[in-house]
Amino acid sequence: MDPRRIWRQYDLSGSSTALLVFLWLFFAAFLIYPLLYVFSQAFYVNGRFSLTFFRLMLADPVQRDCVINSINIGAAATVLTTIVGLPLAFVMTRRSFRGRGVLQALVLVPMVMPPFVGAIGMRQFFARFGSINLALMKLGLISEPIDWFGGGGFVGVVILEALHLYPIMYLNIAAALANVDPNMEEAAQNLGASGFKLFRTITFPLMLPGYFAGAVIVFIWAFTDLGTPLIFQYRTVVPVQIFDNVKDIRTNPMGYALVVLVIVVTMLFFYVAKRFVGGRRYEMMGRGHVAARERPLGPVGTVLALVGILSLIGIALLPHLSVLLTSVSAKWFMTVVPEQVSFAYYGKVFSHELTLPSIRNSLLYSSFSTLVDIVLGVAIAYLLTRRRVPGKNLLDATSMLPLALPGIVLAFGYVASFADTPLDPRRNPTLLLIIAYSVRRLPYVVRAAYAGFQQTSVALEEASQNLGASPAVTLRRITLPLISANLIAGAILAFSFAMLSVSDSLILAMKEQYYPITKAIFALMQRIADGPFIASAMGMLGMALLTVSLVAAGRFLGARMGELFRS
Repeated sequence: MDPRRIWRQYDLSGSSTALLVFLWLFFAAFLIYPLLYVFSQAFYVNGRFSLTFFRLMLADPVQRDCVINSINIGAAATVLTTIVGLPLAFVMTRRSFRGRGVLQALVLVPMVMPPFVGAIGMRQFFARFGSINLALMKLGLISEPIDWFGGGGFVGVVILEALHLYPIMYLNIAAALANVDPNMEEAAQNLGASGFKLFRTITFPLMLPGYFAGAVIVFIWAFTDLGTPLIFQYRTVVPVQIFDNVKDIRTNPMGYALVVLVIVVTMLFFYVAKRFVGGRRYEMMGRGHVAARERPLGPVGTVLALVGILSLIGIALLPHLSVLLTSVSAKWFMTVVPEQVSFAYYGKVFSHELTLPSIRNSLLYSSFSTLVDIVLGVAIAYLLTRRRVPGKNLLDATSMLPLALPGIVLAFGYVASFADTPLDPRRNPTLLLIIAYSVRRLPYVVRAAYAGFQQTSVALEEASQNLGASPAVTLRRITLPLISANLIAGAILAFSFAMLSVSDSLILAMKEQYYPITKAIFALMQRIADGPFIASAMGMLGMALLTVSLVAAGRFLGARMGELFRS
């Protein structure tokens, strides 16, 4: 077959070719190269392929325990979120009762606070002589303090992860339940199936794709989370070991092996879930009528549902409440609630020698990374929707890869691959932090811009070009104004999540003068006196920022918010 004939099928102008080459160079330098470098250091010793480091990982009891603990955290968080999310989604989608609309919004509130921040206040609430133990002792329910987190912090990490991630499981299960054809359930009922048997044999098998989508996200998130174990001082987990190995990256190659392990476990979990789900058939016939099989709850059922769901929301909001109380406490020692309330720590956030520079740094990093995301996101979406380019599917998959790639992997890869170069984060991490933030949040803007291009008629652009406008002018004066709402929503999410980025910030920012907000919060938690209180105040401001950002993005995109997270 003539290669020239194959090439002519593509719609490539000079500017499109240059744009495509630039995008691939960017991904090659800041996504593919760091990963390949980590793999080369993990598998090659003195120029020869070797599994030495992986054998040492399995032989060393400390490293082996770290791997087991991380997997256990991911599995336990997945089980807990399933136990919470499954009945919650069933009640919310299959039963109608007064107040359901308000509760549907409230169950998502835990998403606005990263578990890294919630762990700060939970330490105060559930400490040996924290609020919970003191309250129970005053009520006479216990005679001595309870060790809520089991001594090592494993239980605390799992609980924080589950409280933060259950909305993700709930959203995926609820969407899957809404897509189940009610006709199939009715047919099963006509054949004698009912209750749990109906759910086990018909409903749950049909919603498995949605459930596994949520399970994958929850497991990977909990498995790779760095901030929460650090706050709880639970160091025998893989992410913390990788964090510690950054300091010895030149002398101790075990960090490379651990990063490869994280990548392999992440990809393996995605593959197994896809293989398990993809190997079965879930098609449903008769999708002309897909109204949910809602049944009204009676008075007793309504009361039980309200009590149960409000209790769950109350427990899930404990981290938020604990951080709020810590941030406003002027004096809090051996009492259930603060003895004195003060907003002085909020003032210190904008005057402290560590916090004020960190706010300026985060604004700088996040603003520039968002600009990079807008430029790259529009370029990628434009090529995907408006041009026939070679490797279109590969470009789409590569741009969405950061959603599946843990932040700790990319951050470690940057430190390792750019050491002793002008981009070395040990000298000045500014550029790498901007790039790391932009790469990690690029999928949000790509999907937002992609949705905008799909909903904008090509005829408008063709009319502009027929009147003499160049493609660049048409894009600037016609297309971009039409998709501005999508771009604003994607940019808001990219900016807000970059401001509260944890793994990238903790690993790449090594000098105090370059600390972003999350690294400053972590540093404050290591200090005595007022450190945790200022950190809590910063956490509350971060939570407010994320809340406003999500609400604003929702106002621009509405029900299309889900498109930002769809690969």
